[in-house]
Amino acid sequence: MQLLIAADLVPTESNIDLFNKADIKTLLGEELFSIWNSADVRIFNLEVPLVDKRKPIDKCGPNLIAPKSTAKGIKALKPSLITLANNHIMDQGIQGLNSTREVLNSYNIPYIGVGDNLFEASKPYILNQKGLKIGIYACAEHEFSIAEENKPGANPFDPLESLDHIYNLKKKCDYVIVLYHGGKEHYRYPSPYLQKVCRKMVDKGANLVITQHSHCIGCYEEYRNSTIVYGQGNFIFDKSNSEFW
Repeated sequence: MQLLIAADLVPTESNIDLFNKADIKTLLGEELFSIWNSADVRIFNLEVPLVDKRKPIDKCGPNLIAPKSTAKGIKALKPSLITLANNHIMDQGIQGLNSTREVLNSYNIPYIGVGDNLFEASKPYILNQKGLKIGIYACAEHEFSIAEENKPGANPFDPLESLDHIYNLKKKCDYVIVLYHGGKEHYRYPSPYLQKVCRKMVDKGANLVITQHSHCIGCYEEYRNSTIVYGQGNFIFDKSNSEFW
C-alpha cells in the first residue's frame, strides 16, 4: 500500500478561504494533489484548535486558532487519521479542544493523541488495511497542552509509560508507527537525548518513528531495520519566510 504521513497543518489568513471552499487542488497544487490522492492512507498533524471563540491560555509563544469552517477543507483532504498530540492543541483552552473534537466528529474524521484524561489521550489507533494491522501511537513533549490524570489534553511522552504503550501495541499489530511531537524548532538534527528516545521506541517495536514540531526538513536514520525521521517540516502552514520553515 502507499501510506503518506504529512507534518503540521494550520489554516492561516493566506489560505482560510481555500479551506472554507474545500479547494484542495489550489491549496496543494496539481502535482501534490495528484500524489496525495493516489495514497491508500493519509495522515497529518493538525496543530491548531478549530474554534470560533478566542480564549487563549497563558503561555509563551503564539496561541494558534483557526475557525471551525476550515474543517470543510480538512475533510476534503480525505484524512485516514489526524494526530492532535502537539503543543498547540490547548492554545484556546479546554473549550478549544472540545470544539476541535466536536467538529472532527461531525465530519467523521478519525483523530488520535488527545482525551478527557491521561488514559484516554494515550490510546493508540489501529488501521486495518489490505489484511494488515497498522498501529499508530502519538505523543508530545511536555509544554502547555499535556493531559493529566483528570484533565483533558494531549498525550505526553513519558519514558516510564509510553515505551510500554508501544511495546503492547506491537503485540497486536503487524506494523507500528510512532508520531512524536518534539525536538528543537528550526533545527535539522536530533539532540542526543531525542535520538536515544527514538531508538528506544524502535527497540520496543516501532517500525517507523517520525518526529514533528521542528518546522524544518530534518535528517533520518535507519536503525535495526526501522526508520527514524527527525523532522518533516510543514505540510500546510504559511507562517514564516525563514529558510528553515
